[in-house]
This record gives sequence, structure tokens and C-alpha cells, in this order.
Amino acid sequence: METRGDGDNQLLPTVAAGSRYSRFLAVTLRLPCTGRRMLAMSHEDDASYKLLFSAPEVVRDLVLGFIPDAWLHSLDYTTLEKVPGSYVTDDLRHRADDVIWRVRADGEWVYLYLLIEFQSTVDPWMAVRMMTYVGLLYQDLIRRGDALKGKKLPPVLPIVLYNGDAKWTAATDIAELIPKAPGLVAKYVPKLEYLLIDENQYSEADLAGLKNLVAAIIRFEHPENEQALLRLIDLVNDWLDGNPELKRTFAIWIRAVLLRQSKSTLVLPKVRDLKELKMTLAERFDTWAQQHELKGIEKGIEKGIEKGEALVLQKLLTKRFGVLPADVVGKIAGASAVQIDTWVDRVLDAVSLEEVFRP
Repeated sequence: METRGDGDNQLLPTVAAGSRYSRFLAVTLRLPCTGRRMLAMSHEDDASYKLLFSAPEVVRDLVLGFIPDAWLHSLDYTTLEKVPGSYVTDDLRHRADDVIWRVRADGEWVYLYLLIEFQSTVDPWMAVRMMTYVGLLYQDLIRRGDALKGKKLPPVLPIVLYNGDAKWTAATDIAELIPKAPGLVAKYVPKLEYLLIDENQYSEADLAGLKNLVAAIIRFEHPENEQALLRLIDLVNDWLDGNPELKRTFAIWIRAVLLRQSKSTLVLPKVRDLKELKMTLAERFDTWAQQHELKGIEKGIEKGIEKGEALVLQKLLTKRFGVLPADVVGKIAGASAVQIDTWVDRVLDAVSLEEVFRP
């Protein structure tokens, strides 16, 4: 994929900048809990993702770093404002999964709808879901009296941020899910396309040079090793200097990610900030390294003892029966300590090599 960088916080596919957007933008982040991966998450893990993407700095970096549109990049994201994201549909069903932001542009409000998808599996009906979410957003804007002048609706940019391991194969336009129809019917086939941001498209080399919180989020989900993880925590801690609340949010989210990835085998106490998280992880990593080293030493001692016993057995057999055939030497070299002990016990009483090595 061809990419370009507009500053040190952007990694964008090269596309033409859109000019048909009107003067207002809102940012809605939906963190669905209907997918397999979300169902497997604990309440704390799910809440940590929602909390992370409720930070204006994260929303800003998602737009500036991963949405390819020059007009969007020209907006003033210091005006980001969180607005209520609780919907009541026309059939009176309540939906409270969405986090909505809005940002000023030319004195007006522009609405941008984002779906943040955390499923590890591809949803083949994502285009249908996106059409539903956009429709619910429009219904809510109309109900609250937030439609544009002249009974118009604001533009919406649906986005799916995919962080699963498998290749994304789902249709990105609902029209792709509907067979082509002849004649008049073809004119009325619905069309709604969403922008897919697939984390798998970005390598560590692509992301490492970006001063971008979303790039860091992707790197946290796929750390190269323990030391790289600790360095990344330090880096984000520096970026968020003067923002203790967002440091705490990142610490909560990183801890949740690590617990999920370890399938709860990792024991991590709750932490208050990134510095405390790094210290806790560093202690855990040191303990694991020491345990691994100790196991290596113990294994080496065992191997040394086995090798010494094998040499003793060879000397006894040579003294008793003469030069040993190559296959016997090989058999001794590949034997376990228990087998060698058994053969040593037989050396003095056996009348032949065959009797020593009998089953």
C-alpha cells in the first residue's frame, strides 16, 4: 500500500482530498460488544477501550494520522467536544454504545461518524451494520433538532478500525452484497461505503516514526518483545507530559490488553499511571528472565551429569568387552539418565553386550 506522511503524526494512503463535505463534522465512536472477541473480553477490558477512544487526543490522532482527507486535516481539533451518544430508536429500543464528538469548522458543526471495531474475526455484514448506525445517527440528529438549515443532513464518514489477525475480506460497500438487478430496480439499490483502516496494513517500521497515539495503540497490540514494550510506554509517557488523566487511561488500557493477550496468565496489579505500569512490568520481566536463567542452569547441570554417566558407562563396557561398535556408542549418547543407570547396573554381571542392552 502506498503511503505518505503529512507531518510526524500521519500515515495515510495516497488519495485525492475530498471537497464535497459541508461545513460541519461530528465524531462518533461506536465500540460494539456483539462480536466474538468483545464477548470474550471482561467488562473492564471493554470499558478500557471505550475510555481510551473517548479521549479527544486519540480521536484527533485517528483523523489526522489515518483518515486520508486534506479538508479534515485542516479543521481545528482543539474544538473537539463530546456530546451525548445515547439513542432511542423509533421502536423505543435504547442504544447507549456510542461515544460522539463534534468539531467546529467555519463556525458550524461537522458530523463524522466512526465505528471502532475490535473483533478478531471479520464480520461479513459490516456494511449492513454501518448503514444501520448511520441511519440511527441521522434519526437522533433529526429528533434533537440538530439537522441543517433547509432540512438537510450533515455528511457522515463511516470508518471501521480493524485489529484482527485474519485478512479483512468483508464488503466495504453494502451495494457489493446485493446482486445486480436489471432495469429500474438497479437504480434503487442502496449504496453506502465505509472507510476501512486495517492495522495489518501497517508495519512496525511504518508506525515507529510517527508521533501519533493511534499508531502507538497499534504497536501496543503487537509488541516485538518485552523491551520494545517498555520503550513504547516511555515514549507515550513523554508525549503525554502534562496530561496525567490520559496517562492513567493508557495505563488502564495497556494493562487490559496484556491481560487479554496472556489469557489471564499474567498477574498485574491495577496501576495509576504509565510510570507505575512500566516499573511493574520491568519487575515481572526481570523475574521471568531470572527464572528462565535458573531453569537453563538446572537443565545444563542435568545434561552434564547425564553426559558424565554416559562416559563412565562407555569406559566400563570397553574394559569388559573391548572396543565398542559405533551403534552402541550412538545408543548410549542418545539414552536417558534412567536407561544409563539400568545399563551400568548390568555391566558386571552381563556376559555380552547384548545382555547389557536387553529390553
